[in-house]
Amino acid sequence: MEVFAEFVGRIDNPQHRERTEEVLTWVAQKFPHLEPKIAWNQPMFTDHGTFIIGFSVAKPHLAIAPEKAGILQFADDIVQAGYDHTKELVRIKWSSPVDYSLLERMIAFNVAEKADCSTFWRK
Repeated sequence: MEVFAEFVGRIDNPQHRERTEEVLTWVAQKFPHLEPKIAWNQPMFTDHGTFIIGFSVAKPHLAIAPEKAGILQFADDIVQAGYDHTKELVRIKWSSPVDYSLLERMIAFNVAEKADCSTFWRK
């Protein structure tokens, strides 16, 4: 994941760095057709030029941004997984496990929903 190497290398906490790299690698392997890129200083994955999912790190958590539609679609599942969320992102505490099944469903939802999308963000 060379495209994310500099971003991941700037994460001070070794456990946070390892977790972030693990998640980004998992996405790249599970969805090899998605394009990994850095935009707005954050790692993200796109499909035919449209945003699919983005990530950011904070001291207490890893944040996953599937756009508002992804949050609305999976709000109950997000809460059931034990994660906090806002209108635009999911917060996974560093001490919590990553629910890869939920992450896979969020990404697959965005890929399907945005198959005919010609803009970066949903309108």
